Parts: sequence; structure tokens; C-alpha cells
Amino acid sequence: MTTRKTIQPQDLVCMNEFASMHHYRVDLAYAQDDNLLFGERIYREDAKLWLHVSLAKIVKKSATYCFENHKLRFILYDGLRTTDAQEAMMKTQRALDNPHWLEKARLLSPPGAGGHPRGMAIDIGLETLDGELIDMGTAFDYLSEDPEKNPAHRAFPHNQDVIDNRKILDDSMKQAATSLNMPLLLLPEEWWDFRLPPDIYEQYEPLSENDLPAHMRLTIQK
Repeated sequence: MTTRKTIQPQDLVCMNEFASMHHYRVDLAYAQDDNLLFGERIYREDAKLWLHVSLAKIVKKSATYCFENHKLRFILYDGLRTTDAQEAMMKTQRALDNPHWLEKARLLSPPGAGGHPRGMAIDIGLETLDGELIDMGTAFDYLSEDPEKNPAHRAFPHNQDVIDNRKILDDSMKQAATSLNMPLLLLPEEWWDFRLPPDIYEQYEPLSENDLPAHMRLTIQK
């Protein structure tokens, strides 16, 4: 059995601290009461957005590229999502009202699964420099009940404007990853989700709140 590596707090980057330098905005969705998916707050109001240093490099470089070439700004909605936060999501009233979300094929990842609990996935939107949201075909965190008709899917047949807008975001991220000689996975089902591939993030243990110092913890519970 392969022993997984441990992510140390110093391996994580607080993306809030670099926002003005790299021309992006942090809007941590689950630190707000009115987030689209759950309709209740999961994180502390003062929570920050953390990413593993390897993904943070890609995001910072791509945000700068998008600003300089398209005069658009990244919105960073979520990064590190601890196993405790994943568990809290499963206990929200909306998740309890929709038990099929947790059935196969599940619409919510079980605690510990995926890139988010390792800081190796990021959710991104686009806006103008005046703060107007760019049309990406759906809102961030749009959840389709029908996987066969999911307008958030990257291959969904949207109009050309939406296709072009998504291409700007995708190409910015891919260009940055290529220039850094780093792999990047664009999650097919969610236009906003970019992550390191599973063969990388599965080398690491997922992070819980107890793995982090107090100032880095996300959930409402202290």
C-alpha cells in the first residue's frame, strides 16, 4: 500500500494576499449566507481562500495573463475545502432535502475526495473591470439534476458568446500551466473547476480543520 504524503500549512498559499498584484478578486462563496448551491454559510465569515503552492502559481500567472490580454478579471470562488467543510455541506438542509445528491452518481463529493480537500482545485469566474459578470452560460455552482442536459458542462452547446467567454478562461489557465510546465485538468462537468490531475492530488492526504493552524481554518466551528 502506497503511503500518501502530508500537505503542510506552509505548502498552502493565501490567495487573498496576492489579489491586487495579479488582478483577480476573491469572493469566497461558502463564506456567504446566500451561496447558490446550499443557501447557507459553510465557512467562517473571515475565512480565506487557500491553494496548494503548485496550483497557486498557475492561477496567479493566468489571472495576470487574462487581465493583460483580455482586460477581464478572475473571480476566485473556492479553493481548499477541508473534509470538515465537505461534511458540513452534506448536512445542510438543502442536501438533506435532496438525498439523491449523495447517491451514485453523486452530485456532492464525499469527504476527502477530489482536489479541493488538498487545495489542488480552484473554482473561477470572470468579470469586467467594472465588476460586471461575464456570461458563462450558467452561474457558478449551478447544479443540473439531469447529467444528460447539464448546461454547466464544458461541451454543452451554448451560443457563440458563451463559448468564446469560456474559451478565454480555459485558454488563460492552460497557457499558464503550459508555461510553467505543469499539468492541469479542466473538470468536464463544471466550467468553473480547474485542478491538478488525480494522479497528483491522490498522492496526498486530504486536509481536515485539525491539520491547519487556527488562522487557516475554514469552517464556522472553531
